[in-house]
Amino acid sequence: MNDSLDEKLLEHFQGRIVRKDLTKLLKGGANVPIYVLEYLLGQYCATDDEQLIEDGLKKVKNILANNYVRPDEAEKIKSKIRETGYYTIIDKIEVRLNEKHDIYEAQFSNLGIKHVEIDPQYVKKYEKLLCGGIWSILKIQYSTETTSSPFIIDDLKPIQIANVNINEFIENRKHFTKDEWIDILLRSIGMEPTRLEHPVKMHLIARLIPLIENNYNLCELGPRSTGKSYVYKEISPNSILISGGQTTVANLFYNMSTRTIGLVGLWDVVAFDEVAGISFKDKAGIQIMKDYMSSGSFSRGKDLKNADASIVMVGNINQSVSSLLKTAHLFIPFPQEMNSDTAFFDRVHHYLPGWEIPKFKPDHFTNKYGFIVDYFAEFLREMRKRSFSDIYHQDYKLGNNLNQRDTIAVTKTISGLAKLIYPDENIDKEQIQELLEYALEGRRRVKEQLKKIGGMEFYDVNFSYIDNEDMEEHFVSVKESGGRKLIPEGLTKPGQIYTVGATIDGKIGVYKIELQVVSGSGKFKNTGIGSNREAKEAIKTAENFFSANAKSISQTIQTKQKDYFAHIQDMYGVGLTKNLALSVFISYCSGALEKPVQEQLAIIGTMTIGGSINTLDNLADHLQVCLDAGAKKVLIPNATASKISTVPPELLSKFQLSFYEDPVDAVHKALGFS
Repeated sequence: MNDSLDEKLLEHFQGRIVRKDLTKLLKGGANVPIYVLEYLLGQYCATDDEQLIEDGLKKVKNILANNYVRPDEAEKIKSKIRETGYYTIIDKIEVRLNEKHDIYEAQFSNLGIKHVEIDPQYVKKYEKLLCGGIWSILKIQYSTETTSSPFIIDDLKPIQIANVNINEFIENRKHFTKDEWIDILLRSIGMEPTRLEHPVKMHLIARLIPLIENNYNLCELGPRSTGKSYVYKEISPNSILISGGQTTVANLFYNMSTRTIGLVGLWDVVAFDEVAGISFKDKAGIQIMKDYMSSGSFSRGKDLKNADASIVMVGNINQSVSSLLKTAHLFIPFPQEMNSDTAFFDRVHHYLPGWEIPKFKPDHFTNKYGFIVDYFAEFLREMRKRSFSDIYHQDYKLGNNLNQRDTIAVTKTISGLAKLIYPDENIDKEQIQELLEYALEGRRRVKEQLKKIGGMEFYDVNFSYIDNEDMEEHFVSVKESGGRKLIPEGLTKPGQIYTVGATIDGKIGVYKIELQVVSGSGKFKNTGIGSNREAKEAIKTAENFFSANAKSISQTIQTKQKDYFAHIQDMYGVGLTKNLALSVFISYCSGALEKPVQEQLAIIGTMTIGGSINTLDNLADHLQVCLDAGAKKVLIPNATASKISTVPPELLSKFQLSFYEDPVDAVHKALGFS
């Protein structure tokens, strides 16, 4: 049954869309890219008429059964060509120049035949035949009169849509809301948007930026089974996936002996399927790649060559992100000769956090309508000719922590996302802000790793943007390591506390506690913790300890005549920590005494119901988060003093540290009692 979005698509893009469940149905029986299947489906099934779809599906199945070459049936197809003298096949064909005989020779991927002479006109018209090959519909003749091979290519037609009216595509965008259009894009690449949260949707859309933006460098590392290489292998005939990551300078950039451009000059996207395996036989390969990623050009011999291909690097992270950040950095999966090369990674425009994308299950794939992928791929290719790089300039400017490379990276990401989501440039200020924050976060993730690898050279990571209307500066952080200046200068309100603690999965967050004290009967109420059981237990510990020990802080505290309303806010969105008891207790004391804690104070550590102070394992990581959040003073357990030696001296020098023995001592020091 069609939903409302299907109906709108059928109204405005009739003949340009296909039901994606048909693709899934065929994909299981034919090992060909999705754009090949949807090319055929687009010829026969681009309608909502169930009978026509059924008839068209039969035709497509017949074509695949009779013309698609299955590797295990290659001999059968070769026999058909011989016996009939003429046969049409669907196969991937690659061409090489035979310099000895000065002819071009084709080899067929599934049919398994080589040294088939091919007319030079096809090579001139479709240069990708020389680099990686292309899926095509071919008419093959058989003749024993030829010398090299009895097979003759009579006609070759690449599997790609004939033409796309880009203006019609852009004009029809106005009939859809932002959210509807994002859902259409996702369904077009086979995903079901109703099963995805908005941040995940944005990550999946960002995977398309290299296809729509020239010379865009994207890195995505994450768990297996999240579809990292899917888009570059299946969705577009204009991208090539290098499996295993191994290549040569001649193959990727320029072949000096044949004087032919490599992959970067023939494809819109060159994707490395596994970053751990990236290697060049030529030692100069990495340096040439750095030059290309920086400027879109490279030197070979006496010539300077230019190309537009985007570079995508995807790979697996085999441990938790929090563990990696404790011991290393998020580029560690790269090969050893690269994973500490700050100059190389500084050329990456956006680091897409693959760990935030769920492992795909069958219900993540859609059965609804989406664009035929080769039609969509041509839209992406046409939009590469346009630039939306100035789309944010009227409303915002970037903060002073961004250097020239950062600015270029953020601008290219915004341009790519805007071309995808708002190709008609009908975008308002709030929508620009969303794209700007997403772009800043992806580039900051790169810079955070450079800071870990290269130290102080890359210390300017507090990325921000400024609203041109009110000149207010907004800071953007990365979830996995924090980074906004959250703790303000000056005294806060009584009861307002900032605490730093680790979540159950090891992420370190910043938490803001706010308190309201009113006349009442000794009731406690809290908000902001949802259904988090451990956070609830921590706050209950604070309530009980406060009720029993308030008088040891001050005889003026009233526990039975006041009600205490606390709100806990997860400032980095990493999830709540269970280490809230001590900080909430200090908040109650501060609010009850109407006395604020010391300026720019962060509290580390927690307590048990009996008032014992728990030890802290990763002090250095906690202090780094305190620094990024803007703390100048830090209250830490005395039991952790022995671990001070594990903290880098330059980090320690940023704080005024204060040690506490027990909860009462912690309150006295937080409030500045002598």
